[in-house]
This record gives sequence, structure tokens and C-alpha cells, in this order.
Amino acid sequence: MTTAAAAAPLSPHVPVLLDEVIAGLAPGPGDVVVDATFGAGGYTRALLARPVAHVYAIDRDPSAIAAGRALEVAAEGRLTLLPGRFGDMDALLAERDVAGVDGVAFDVGVSSMQLDRAERGFSFQADGPLDMRMEQAGPSAADVVNTASEAELADIIYHFGDEPGARRVARAIVAARATRPFTRTAELAEVVRRALGGRQGPKDPATRTFQALRIHVNRELDQLHDGLRAAERLLKPGGRLAVVSFHSLEDRAVKAFLRQRSGAVAGGSRHLPERVVTGPAATFARVAKAVRPGDAETRSNPRARSATLRVGVRTDAPAWDD
Repeated sequence: MTTAAAAAPLSPHVPVLLDEVIAGLAPGPGDVVVDATFGAGGYTRALLARPVAHVYAIDRDPSAIAAGRALEVAAEGRLTLLPGRFGDMDALLAERDVAGVDGVAFDVGVSSMQLDRAERGFSFQADGPLDMRMEQAGPSAADVVNTASEAELADIIYHFGDEPGARRVARAIVAARATRPFTRTAELAEVVRRALGGRQGPKDPATRTFQALRIHVNRELDQLHDGLRAAERLLKPGGRLAVVSFHSLEDRAVKAFLRQRSGAVAGGSRHLPERVVTGPAATFARVAKAVRPGDAETRSNPRARSATLRVGVRTDAPAWDD
């Protein structure tokens, strides 16, 4: 059999912490694994190179699904691409009579393919339409910045972007749109930069605002919470969850989920141990310490700099009823 990895074209996207994710999943012969964030297929290719029985790969971006069809054909029945949100993964697999899987991998956030295509409007590095929609449907970032109130914009930018100057940015956006609605990424980036006093460090001042709008437009944190709970319901006892996140909001959510689901909470001080709490039985055990990329990977792939991997192993306890 010709392997999918050999038959498919090389991916333009470099998967982050690839070896560590595969080690965390520990895929074995006959396993069924979910790649919850297919993207350019980096994790899926690595899984198909192992003796797994089947990979179900999910992506909400129609462009990613379309680009992955050649890989699906090359996999000769071992790969199924599923258009949709990973928060619905258990329902998506139930439609295919799959009630349990041996592993679930997440690479959370925006993909390099989305960032690098100016027409998708995720980045201000090249001017493009102010869009940011992963599913290419529904309200866009332009809709948000042109219709949300100043208070709503400030909340979005502060909570999802960790932007201390959120009120100044929101005020500037509302003032600018009174003259002309925003339609382009470059327009918004310039307004944000002026509101924050221009570049004062290595990071562009518009970075946090663009992150916040992207997270809001795509309901990314809600989807992450939904996805983690869906994985909990879908994983078999002994099944493994591996989640790569790229900023503190995501990582805090993953860390809190695994800590809660393993039956431990922080002791309140770094000098105190975690304390076990009463409640539903722990659904995850052997939660590994966070893994971050080494110097070699960050040098070769700058996108990896902020990545964090967390891995947990499913127990035989019923999924929590949230």
C-alpha cells in the first residue's frame, strides 16, 4: 500500500510539537484517532504513518477540507474528513456509528494557512478584507468593529486580547468608523497603532486587538470548552487527549479543565500541594506536565515560540454532566 504520507504533497504548514503530540497520543495498531483541528494535515499525516486503523479529521474551514481531499484519497480508506466544529466531534462521529476513540489531538487557534492568506483578513501583515471568519460564514470582524458599542469593543479587546489600552482602542475605533466604516485590515491596524502611541516594542501594537477580534468572531474559547467536553465524552478508557495551545487564554482553559477533571485544584500557593476535591469521579489521570518547544524548534519555526502541550489519559469514569 502506498502510504498517505508519501503520496500526498508536502504541507505548507509546519505542525508544532509534532513529535511530542504523537508521543502523547501513543497511537497503537488498530487505534481510532481524532485530529480535531485538521488544518494542513500535519498531525493527520504523522498519525497515518503509524499503524492506526482510522483517523477522523475535523475542520470548520471549508478551504482546509477541500485542500485535504487528496490526502483522504491517498489514505485509501483510513482517513475521513469531517467538515464542522470540533465542539461537535462526538455528534459528528456518532453520525458514522463511532461511539468511542483512542485519541484526540487539538492544535488550537488560527492556522498558518489562514494567517498567510491576506484575503482571509486574519492578519495585518498584508492588507486584506477585514474578515477573520474560519467558517467563511456569519458576522465578520468588520461587522463587529462597525456595529458593536464602544463598551462592547473595549470588553472584547481587553478580555480576549489582554490589551491594557482596550478603552483607548475602542474609543478610537468608534471615532474612526463615524467617518467611514472599516473594511480593510490595514485601516484597522493603523487606527489601533495611533490609539496606542505607535510601536514601542518588538510586537506590533495591533497584535492584541486582532487576536481579540478573531477569538470573538469565531467563538474560539467557547469552542475550546465544548471541544474538551466532547473529547471527554468520546475517549475510551485509556484514551489520550493532547492539546496544543498558543496563548495564555487557551492554555489556562486547558489547564483548568484537566485539573478539574483529574480531581485536583490548586493549593492556593506554590508551596502547597494540589488538593483533591469531592465531586464526580475523575475522568482524566496521569495528566502530564506542560511541554514547550525546545530551542531548535523555535529557531526553525517561530510560530512554535508560544506553544504549550498538555496531555491527559482518560479513566473509565463517566463524563461529567456540565
